[in-house]
Amino acid sequence: MTSFIAGLPKVELHVHHVGSASPRIVAELAARHEGRSPVPADPAALADYFAFRDFAHFIEVYLSVVDLIRDDEDVRTLTYEVARELARQQVRYAELTVTPYSSVKRGIAAKAFCEAIEDARRGARRDFGIELRWCFDIPGEAGLPAAEETLRVALEERPDGLISFGLGGPEVGVPRPQFKPYFDQARAAGLHSAPHAGETTGPETIWSAVRDLDAERIGHGISAAQDPELMAYLAEHGIPLEISPTSNVRTRAVASIEEHPLAVLVGAGVQVSINSDDPPMFGTTIEEEYAVAARLLDLDDAGVAELARGAVRQSFLDPAGKEALIAEIDAYQNRA
Repeated sequence: MTSFIAGLPKVELHVHHVGSASPRIVAELAARHEGRSPVPADPAALADYFAFRDFAHFIEVYLSVVDLIRDDEDVRTLTYEVARELARQQVRYAELTVTPYSSVKRGIAAKAFCEAIEDARRGARRDFGIELRWCFDIPGEAGLPAAEETLRVALEERPDGLISFGLGGPEVGVPRPQFKPYFDQARAAGLHSAPHAGETTGPETIWSAVRDLDAERIGHGISAAQDPELMAYLAEHGIPLEISPTSNVRTRAVASIEEHPLAVLVGAGVQVSINSDDPPMFGTTIEEEYAVAARLLDLDDAGVAELARGAVRQSFLDPAGKEALIAEIDAYQNRA
């Protein structure tokens, strides 16, 4: 199973831009800004630094890493290196959650930021054979000014890889309805809706994401398992959940892997994809997340391949791209 997963062509639908920075890259950036950041410049010390007490502590640590991204060259390097690591794990296509507001408020011009990620996207396709797309993400804790700026950057800069509009950060105390006007404008401009919901709050947050934000996919959404009516709705309307099991345990959203509701959700007919979220921060990889899912769902190689196909179908990739990727997965399974 381990070798099958390692060679399996995959997609990532829920993986964060800064949260995917490898210990090597984080340490290099920390050394570059030594004395101005609490982030260790020693890769070996990062495991302890990334030991999260709870979700609020995770956000605090995450933002300290965000603060290491000081100019457009940092952005370009980070993006290219994230693509390298994904491609190493046979990820062919990734929708990277990017938070331009965090960089723009630190002084990186929106145009320069978008040019940097686009340059990295083109380089990654050329050098690693991976296709990247962007989900521009509102950091919910920063409120409506962040929503306004994220939408402005999305609509005025509109990088070629931009495909969807999201909402992340803490869920507690950040009601979803206030973001409706921004999602309405993003959707009117042709962007897909893919907000986080129901990770550290209950099913009501997912209902709100669906009703107020017209969510086409939900980031995490694991509390849907507490509401049979919601699971039935998600299944009937084909609204998939982006599941990241290890992330949910590391942020204390779920007490243990054994208690993760993945099997309950799948058993209720809800579509799911398997993702890594912030892999170095959580000490995981997309390969390890597939292995965890295989254990939780009691899957053989064929079942794991079907998980990969499901993620392709749930992606916002164009139809021809989906067809080609599914054909590649089929061919791989037949050879294995």
